[in-house]
Amino acid sequence: MNNLLQIITQYKTDTQSVYNTWFIDNDQRLKAFRTIRRGVLQVVDDIKNKAFPNDFKGSSLEFVLDCIAEQKQVFVGVSHPFYWKPKLRIPDIYENQINKTAFGQFLENCLNAKSEEQIIKEIVRLDALKIKGLGPAVGSILYFLHPTLFPPFNTAILNGFNALFNDKKKLGSWTEYLKIREILIETNNKHKALLSNDLGAIAGLCFEIGTQKMLIGDDEYLSEHERNKLERNIEKRQKEIQDEKQEENLHYEMQFHLLKIGQRLGYDAFVASNDRSRSYAGVSFSFMSPDKYPAINCDKETASTIRLIDVLWFEKGTNNVICAFEVEKSTSIYSGILRLTDLSYSIATGNETFYLVVPDSREKDVVLQLSRPSIRQIKTPIKYILFSELQQHCEALCKFGDNHQIMQKIAKPA
Repeated sequence: MNNLLQIITQYKTDTQSVYNTWFIDNDQRLKAFRTIRRGVLQVVDDIKNKAFPNDFKGSSLEFVLDCIAEQKQVFVGVSHPFYWKPKLRIPDIYENQINKTAFGQFLENCLNAKSEEQIIKEIVRLDALKIKGLGPAVGSILYFLHPTLFPPFNTAILNGFNALFNDKKKLGSWTEYLKIREILIETNNKHKALLSNDLGAIAGLCFEIGTQKMLIGDDEYLSEHERNKLERNIEKRQKEIQDEKQEENLHYEMQFHLLKIGQRLGYDAFVASNDRSRSYAGVSFSFMSPDKYPAINCDKETASTIRLIDVLWFEKGTNNVICAFEVEKSTSIYSGILRLTDLSYSIATGNETFYLVVPDSREKDVVLQLSRPSIRQIKTPIKYILFSELQQHCEALCKFGDNHQIMQKIAKPA
């Protein structure tokens, strides 16, 4: 603890730490909050309408946790505590209707809560029910609902917390989670200038330490085995970051093609607001996308989320959306579907077409996800386009296309 300022500085200056690769300047993280909130609303609705299944697989809860897991790094394994273990009957929120309802009410009350006191009361109430297997792993859902009030929670974060604060807190206890939360908030408040109001920053620090990708102090007292493990973890992290960079480059290439096609077809093609400074092949997206975004008839939060859609085509000079495109990386399929369905709830008139643009390697997964009953019942017309098809046919679409219907030539239904 005496070296905490040094540790935080080390965490922030390490370009490969989760602070720099996940927390800062990460459009996928920013997009996730509304997406996951919308997903939790679906879980609540399913439980209310008795449409929530007796298993984790295929449920709207699985969909939400898959969206969280797409954040990778800090949230690897976030789904595991929610897998239905039939022999142990845990977590007991699938077959037990009373527990299922209590969980749905907990989520709804946390969604609507305006203060931390309200949420803590809900946690205490849920804990008092002693639902087998339902512990503070739910904290990772709470984080995406209230990021300034509740930190995410998993084994790695717990291990890092215990190492950082020389503590022995245990996994699986809501009481322990609330104590950890208090200490993290107190520490965060003392060093907020170096960290953030968002508790993801300090949780990420605990994660780095807990996964032994960051060393507190020097390594002179490490055994050879411990030093080798540290080196392997660092090498693994470096490879993950390199892979992420390659995916980002492909992502920008697909946005470039979509902006180019949209322009040639005579639409106002807008790139995501946080990608305007990006470029591909030496061309800045700000030069391919109009400066003034159309005024959209919806609330401020929804409008901000719409501006984060990867590419939108509007009818020239209007605010009528013609096509929406979410370009997904090798892991981010679920959140893209949720964002498009959310967009359809917000602005759909029935004339739009929604597309996922996905790596070829994920085609089977996309078909599987779009075929889910929970997605089909929403009736959002989502089709998908493979990276290779867009790359190969971009010029032909520009040359021979008259309107957005030309995209149907390379698009596929689920």
